[in-house]
Amino acid sequence: EVQLVESGGGLVQAGGSLRLSCAASGVTFRDYAISWFRQAPGKEREGVSCITSSDDDTYYTESVKERFTISTDNAKKTVYLEMNNLKPEDTAVYYCALLVGWITAERGFEYEYDYWGQGTQVTVAS
Repeated sequence: EVQLVESGGGLVQAGGSLRLSCAASGVTFRDYAISWFRQAPGKEREGVSCITSSDDDTYYTESVKERFTISTDNAKKTVYLEMNNLKPEDTAVYYCALLVGWITAERGFEYEYDYWGQGTQVTVAS
């Protein structure tokens, strides 16, 4: 059974940084994608960033480009989201999710994901 466990959230001042981790276990698929999503109170869930297992193709939603970086440690089966220059509007619960199959990262937010983590809270104070 696939399990995804997020960590690294917390409270940070605007302009600060956090690194989220998504530790995956039970992954036996050759091709898959892992994305970070976030949901702020009263808002719909939105895709933040996606990375594919096949070629480390990456994609970012416009609002986080140049500030967030997604990466993967294949040996540890962990995906990271480095978040810099955080803004109050980045405040949300962040989830990682895994989609089985081959996709291009830029389409990573168009699919229904197969597995989800429990989420980690990120709060950015102004």
